[in-house]
Amino acid sequence: MGRVISLVNQKGGVGKTTTSINLAASLGVQDKKVLLIDLDPQGNASTGVGINKGDVSYSIYDLLLSRCTPDKAIIKTKFKNLYVIPATINLAGADIELIEKSRQDETYQKNFQLKKAIDAVRNIFDFIIIDCPPSLGLLTTNALTASDSVLIPVQCEFFALEGIMQLLNSIMLTQRKLNPNLEIEGVLLTMLDSRTNLGLEVVEEVRGFFKERVYNTLIPRLIRLTEAPSHGKPICAYDPMSRGTEAYLNLAKEVIEQDERRNRE
Repeated sequence: MGRVISLVNQKGGVGKTTTSINLAASLGVQDKKVLLIDLDPQGNASTGVGINKGDVSYSIYDLLLSRCTPDKAIIKTKFKNLYVIPATINLAGADIELIEKSRQDETYQKNFQLKKAIDAVRNIFDFIIIDCPPSLGLLTTNALTASDSVLIPVQCEFFALEGIMQLLNSIMLTQRKLNPNLEIEGVLLTMLDSRTNLGLEVVEEVRGFFKERVYNTLIPRLIRLTEAPSHGKPICAYDPMSRGTEAYLNLAKEVIEQDERRNRE
């Protein structure tokens, strides 16, 4: 069964989509079959792996509302072992439609629609990576309910830990009410400018707060990482020799090692 990992942080601009794209692609490079699910109405993860949203027949929106089966929504990208379920702007209204369906039918489980869709294809993939929107609404709740674990990207900036307690409370609430097996996969420090004292202080602060849950890999602040999605490519395809490629390949190795260790136990 594939491991389902959601990338969650209600703060925008912390490198969530960048990490979703590049972790998924880096796992693929290391011979893991990966499904990237774009759960953000902005659809940036879809664009970042070369999907033209105008050509999309079925998206995650259709899947959430049972308008298609998973095989109809999954698209093979041109990158090694990487598949995607794209998002379009239609997803912006999915919260309201899910709530409306649950009002009309008391047995309708509005928080479990993504889990139902993923469970149908879990055995096909080694990893399923979900790029969540920058909010803690119904889409993110669906992702947390469907996931084995949560990866939390934290930007190396002054307000790095602001809002983290709210996120941890949402995770604990999901554990209590919807998904008792949900774990924290790890905390990833992103956009590190190692030339500044502030960046290094934030690294120490986050490591002090989350202890061993923080990945050893640090994602640097790089122009190449911000350029790559506009070319519809993950960094490993856009600039194979860049420090960004090295960082995300190292992160993928950590995720794989963690998964193998879990399986042995």
